[in-house]
Amino acid sequence: MEQEFYQGLAQRVRGMAEKADPFTRRRLLDLAKRYDSKGGAAGQGATERPLPVPRTTPPASIFSGPGEA
Repeated sequence: MEQEFYQGLAQRVRGMAEKADPFTRRRLLDLAKRYDSKGGAAGQGATERPLPVPRTTPPASIFSGPGEA
């Protein structure tokens, strides 16, 4: 499903590139390539980075240093 999403974005961006000036066209086509690689990687079993573990206590930097009242 994610693969189809990125492929759809790539197709839309290419459609916009057809009507754009040369500088913008180049940037849009580069963006479409990135969407293609994301869509292709998702279909090839690429693993996503896991979310970080939520903190249970505030970072120690909050407790160090002079106190404020």
